[in-house]
Amino acid sequence: DWMNDKYINSKSYEWDIACDGASWNRVHNYEHHTYTNIIGKDRDFGYGLLRLSNDFRWRVKNLWQFVTYLLLSVLFQWGVSYHEMAAERVFFGKKKDDRDYKVPHSELKKRFFSKGARQLVKDYLLFPLLAGPLFLWVFTGNLAANLLRNLWTSTIIFCGHFTGEVETFNQQDCENESQGQWYYRQALGSSNIKGGNLFHVMTGHLSYQIEHHLFPDLPAKRYREIAPKVQAIFKEHGIHYNTGGFFRQYFSVVKRIVRYSFP
Repeated sequence: DWMNDKYINSKSYEWDIACDGASWNRVHNYEHHTYTNIIGKDRDFGYGLLRLSNDFRWRVKNLWQFVTYLLLSVLFQWGVSYHEMAAERVFFGKKKDDRDYKVPHSELKKRFFSKGARQLVKDYLLFPLLAGPLFLWVFTGNLAANLLRNLWTSTIIFCGHFTGEVETFNQQDCENESQGQWYYRQALGSSNIKGGNLFHVMTGHLSYQIEHHLFPDLPAKRYREIAPKVQAIFKEHGIHYNTGGFFRQYFSVVKRIVRYSFP
């Protein structure tokens, strides 16, 4: 959208995953990027499935949350698609009587099922049928491609948001925060992954999650350019610049998931 091109614009096309674009805009682009890691405001923190800090009381189900994490990774695009409906208790759980949500449940269900059905038909029926005798090859290829994308995407996103050093915030401390305090919260609530050019391209440059959170409207390919300047500012003001190699950051995520599985 930053190009102001009337054809290449997110308002005029739908992306190729199960999650409805409008839902992503509401829950991620607005809620998550505005209220990053504010408990009770940022519903992306743990996705309502994982206990990742002492801000949440421990439940018995947390004992097997590492298995939950693995299942979420395998089905990540569907987890993201269902995320808003789960948070709004559309099908399960106690309804939030004090919450006046702007999107009716009927609309959430309609968009969830229609987008999901289109993806399933396209990937596992239409394209395989177009391949004729290669139906099973295309079907299996699409299944494998979606699985790999789910695993890779979830891993990169978790490494950018849930490493051991990422901090959380309460609503009271963030009331009437200044613009500078907002930037400070973004700095403490994100983490980067070190890597080469190809690695950063493969992550969509979201391996620069700190820069992404500080400047979400900046074209992603510019993150690498500004990263040294951001790091220098952090050092000047004594702010920890949370970065590390892929395996270091990933194991930090795993450690956090396991740690908060217990009381």
